[in-house]
Amino acid sequence: MPPVDPPSPVPPPAGPQSDPYVTTPALVPLRSAAQAGDWAATRRFLTGLGDDDQAYAVRMLTEIDDTEAYLERAAAENPDDPLARTLVAARYVVVGWNIRTHSRPQYVSRDQFTRFHEWLRRAEELLIGICADHPSYALAWNARLATARGLELGQSEARRRYDRLAAHHPYYFASQRHLLQKLCPKWGGTYESLHEFARTCADAAPPGSLAGALVADAHMEHWLELDEPADGEYIASPEVRDELTEAAARSVLHPDHRPGFWDVTCHSLFAMALSTGGHHAEAAPHFKALGERFDRQPWGFLRGDPESQFVNHRTTALTLTS
Repeated sequence: MPPVDPPSPVPPPAGPQSDPYVTTPALVPLRSAAQAGDWAATRRFLTGLGDDDQAYAVRMLTEIDDTEAYLERAAAENPDDPLARTLVAARYVVVGWNIRTHSRPQYVSRDQFTRFHEWLRRAEELLIGICADHPSYALAWNARLATARGLELGQSEARRRYDRLAAHHPYYFASQRHLLQKLCPKWGGTYESLHEFARTCADAAPPGSLAGALVADAHMEHWLELDEPADGEYIASPEVRDELTEAAARSVLHPDHRPGFWDVTCHSLFAMALSTGGHHAEAAPHFKALGERFDRQPWGFLRGDPESQFVNHRTTALTLTS
């Protein structure tokens, strides 16, 4: 019998893509393992990743619906494994946030808050034990930053948790983003502390790391808090433009940068912040790096459909620089 040729690879869909399993196809085996309830494959996938990619993959895993039972079973069968227990807690955090939604507090009902806090307290109880047994375990401390914000435990407690993690993992991007959110005025922080933290992280990180994207994240959060016309004047200022381009040059545009799971998010943050300020030429390298990929979260902050916003700003940037 003649040999059978292997099937040709399926080409990626044409046009802009925001599904993380399309923009980052290396994540597909993790989703398949989770949907099959295959703990061994899940663990093998996650433990083979570096810190930043692992944190991103955990975020994707815990956002898959109805994974609680399989993760709880894995934790029960592997009581000494901090990964299994942490994933259960991280999933509880996601379930809670899905109940609360990301709406402003005035649009969240009392019942939503009650159920939200119940899930976060369940997560926190698990995480306290994990961090006691494994004081340097980054994934657990990262989840505790999410519970600290959701349970409104205050700035000092959030900072204490971050410092405990940073003592062992000083450039842990996922936790830096968690603390950045907590430092926003909407969570009891200030603009000064928000920008100071982003700049400090970016300055301290090795060239080519992800931390520079925190500068873009901070500027977008600041811009979102302002009303017209102050918001337009702020994001269009030369000072913001220069800080964004410098941060990008030290991070995802640096020759030492190694692409990873966070790249679509980071380039989307820079592209959106620069485009919103009218700095289209400076945004072009990020659009070129993205190609047809984009993260819906930052582009969803603009009025209109996120995909249309991405395409329109990309067209402007690439036309001006062609």
